[in-house]
Amino acid sequence: MRDETQTNSAGPGDRLISAGAIVFFIGVVATVVTVAPLFLGAKPFPTFMYGLSMLMAVGFVLAGAGLLRSIAAGRRRARAGAEETAGSR
Repeated sequence: MRDETQTNSAGPGDRLISAGAIVFFIGVVATVVTVAPLFLGAKPFPTFMYGLSMLMAVGFVLAGAGLLRSIAAGRRRARAGAEETAGSR
């Protein structure tokens, strides 16, 4: 079974994990940009910038959903393999 799987093939949930990581890091940059004026004594950014900081949480949830989807697919493959070996006995 391992010979049939390509090492560079994208599994279920991989795109969600990648998208979640990108959105998370955009949120990190937005958070740093939003918080920096508070430490530097500059004029704070508008309120919508604080909303962009929430992209960290959105990215985290996306990556978590992709991870759960990947786990579920792995369990399905394991069950199918176990049923296949049990049926051949």
